[in-house]
Amino acid sequence: MNDSEKKIVTKMLRIYCRFNHGQRRALCQECQLLEDYAYRRLEHCKFGDAKAPCQNCTVHCYRPDYREKIRVVMRFAGPRMIFFHPLDAIKHLWKTKFG
Repeated sequence: MNDSEKKIVTKMLRIYCRFNHGQRRALCQECQLLEDYAYRRLEHCKFGDAKAPCQNCTVHCYRPDYREKIRVVMRFAGPRMIFFHPLDAIKHLWKTKFG
């Protein structure tokens, strides 16, 4: 499994948790549970390293409640990634748009 997807999820969760739950160093319990779930889903993704970004994926492997939670996180953190992790944001945007 490509660890870059996990790193992106973690960075987005940290941004989200910092601004919405006031956590600066570690994730709050709710965000930690979401990160653990996302990691499990990424580890068991049938597409492996050829995985497309989740929004472009044809198979939705998240349970509906977790899918909505991760969407909220990504909607919030995605635009802010350019300020906190600019290179990761550009790479992720490129991969999302151009495969």
